[in-house]
Amino acid sequence: MKAVADRKKAEHIGEYLIYMYQMEDLIRSYQGNMEDIFTYVISHYPVPEDEKLEIKTWFAALTAQMREENLLDKGHLKSLQEIVSTLLDLHYQLLKSNAGYVQTYHQVKPYLLETIEAAGSEEVGNEIQMCLNGVYGLLLCRLLGKKVSDRQLEAAEAFGNVLAQLAFYYQQKTVFSCN
Repeated sequence: MKAVADRKKAEHIGEYLIYMYQMEDLIRSYQGNMEDIFTYVISHYPVPEDEKLEIKTWFAALTAQMREENLLDKGHLKSLQEIVSTLLDLHYQLLKSNAGYVQTYHQVKPYLLETIEAAGSEEVGNEIQMCLNGVYGLLLCRLLGKKVSDRQLEAAEAFGNVLAQLAFYYQQKTVFSCN
């Protein structure tokens, strides 16, 4: 699970964030109880025992971080929020400089406006957070066997297109800054 997170973080930052949201929700579903997480999740993971211990250590660290940040009920880890903020900054840079990204943004904009309207007085976060929530919401609906409308699928695809482009430019920026 840690290996999956590390791979996703290196290859597609949007997928990493969504994966980590799943891990946060998994921890919440067990109320942060590491014994239960080990018994019902980690022990069934098809890896050698030494890897299970590494996974347990990783989950324990995530759980401790969530407790420290008071996130066992809702919200996202500060480290994840910082990545979203970095993606938001990149989003604004691309809107000023990249015609292809602007075109993708124009395709997602109606769905963002619908999200804001549907939320009423509830806080929806920034545009990148809305894209992440839209894709994650689709994943949750599918996991729970809920019916998904064509409009929801269209929105999730548009959100995913924004996230995919951001991931590409984020990775380029990260690789370029390392060289």
